[in-house]
Amino acid sequence: MQVVSISSLKGGVGKTSVTLGLASAALAAGIPTLVIDLDPHADASTGLGVRAEGKLTIGRMLKNARKANLSDNIVSSSWQAKAISKRSLTRVPVLDVAVGDAYTGIYDRPDLRARDLRRLTQLLSKTSGYALVLVDCPPSLNGLTRMAWSASDRIMLVAEPSLFSVAGTERTQRALEMFRKEYAPDLGRIDVVANRVRKDSDEHRFRLTEMRSMFGASVLSPELPEFADWQQIQGAAYSVHQWPGRPAQKTAGLFDELLRNITDSPKK
Repeated sequence: MQVVSISSLKGGVGKTSVTLGLASAALAAGIPTLVIDLDPHADASTGLGVRAEGKLTIGRMLKNARKANLSDNIVSSSWQAKAISKRSLTRVPVLDVAVGDAYTGIYDRPDLRARDLRRLTQLLSKTSGYALVLVDCPPSLNGLTRMAWSASDRIMLVAEPSLFSVAGTERTQRALEMFRKEYAPDLGRIDVVANRVRKDSDEHRFRLTEMRSMFGASVLSPELPEFADWQQIQGAAYSVHQWPGRPAQKTAGLFDELLRNITDSPKK
């Protein structure tokens, strides 16, 4: 089970969209996947078409991490039923969600104790059956994000090719290296994915060159271009692989490639 946290210091760079795109690619590839929605805004849960419906949300499970059973409280994404109905499968695709809500905000503070950083790790230690876990983190370096990092094999930092986003990514990488030394010596790779790229923008081309110079081989391919249909797709609670039209098909193909580059590359 590979645990990947999708993080960003700066909000509005499309972190949740990248999480949902990877989840869509995993579903299309038949990779059993769990999405953990740690962002108190719970946008990933909305995009995946889920509600708690009597189950414990991830925030409630974190509060009782020793006793709570993550497997008993996951919800199947509405995408899964659509995928099953679109084709005949010998193996039912699995895309489950640990539903987010505002309650997780009680842990999104800078003074979280070291033992509290293990709460998500405790929950995942009692979970099996998934090849991939995607953790959608809030856009901060507070407790929830560090809790996700503690439980992760690798970190993906999402950045736009803009001055503030690139600078924020550099600060996040420095914070991660400090976190690795103090709390998580076994933390694996730290990758960077460029999102919302406009190739016709001189500024974006300049910042992409800057990112490659600063972050080197940690910059993943492919770069993800700006995609105008994202809000409509997420509002309809559809996966990008299930959305009609050539732009969606092209975007889906990019996420297929990005997922392969994550799952096929070493964790360290």
